[in-house]
Amino acid sequence: MYVPPSMRLSREQAWDLVERYDFGVLIGPDLEATHLPLLLKRSEGEFGTLYGHFARANPQWRTLNGNRALAIFSGPHAYISPTWYASRPAVPTWNYLAVHATGSVELLDDESTRRLLERSLAHFEPTLLDSLSREPGYLEKMQAGVVGFRLRIETLTGKAKLGRQRSLADQEGVEAALAESRDPQARQLWHEMQQLTNVESGS
Repeated sequence: MYVPPSMRLSREQAWDLVERYDFGVLIGPDLEATHLPLLLKRSEGEFGTLYGHFARANPQWRTLNGNRALAIFSGPHAYISPTWYASRPAVPTWNYLAVHATGSVELLDDESTRRLLERSLAHFEPTLLDSLSREPGYLEKMQAGVVGFRLRIETLTGKAKLGRQRSLADQEGVEAALAESRDPQARQLWHEMQQLTNVESGS
């Protein structure tokens, strides 16, 4: 992913984005891709480790063990009109947030897959995990239909294409338009811009 220095996210900012927008795309060396939720464990490795699971019927898992893969996470995005800028002339563009993580994939054994399923349920719907614990055999049946894996991140690249290289007046024009947009993606992008600004300013 092409990332000019002014658009590069720090490791922590990239981690934050992965955790907020954790439905990613996993692309293997044969360019097969699967859309799936991925859980980040920051404490495992310099750049963290991603955990997820395939449906057992999905043949992609058979090609990944021991091979490198790319996980892509997309944050909010929006069209940017040149009419929102104070300076002229200007051209239309598209602003967005994204993270790319590459690393080697390792399939999990049964015990690790079971822990992953429990962690996933605890993350996405903890009340369901509580109720399932009272239904003998439910998790075992669920586990039989999936294949767990981890991706130890070797490279982590985060990009925030937000027009921060432009003048303050131009940035304020974009922010005002996004904040008032009827498009939920545009408003979410505006919210992310505020969050990043607060982090960078230390407030």
